[in-house]
Amino acid sequence: MIRIYTTSFCIYCYSARRLLKKRGHEFEELNIGRDPELRDKLIEKYSWRTLPIITVNDRLIGGYTELAELDRSGRIDKLLHKDPA
Repeated sequence: MIRIYTTSFCIYCYSARRLLKKRGHEFEELNIGRDPELRDKLIEKYSWRTLPIITVNDRLIGGYTELAELDRSGRIDKLLHKDPA
């Protein structure tokens, strides 16, 4: 399961959502823009300070740049157990 923590006006959050939708990946989006306490907890849990924070099966994959690299390399499907092999 992909989970993406976002804010409303984050261009990288928008880009991550767009990429996931374009590839047909289902994801849960949690807007944390108005919840600084949750954001602090996520920073502590994942040691990741920028948004979006993207996880697969509760494992941090990073932000948009890391997601785009996983997509380009085809490794996102392996993480989601959609490997066509």
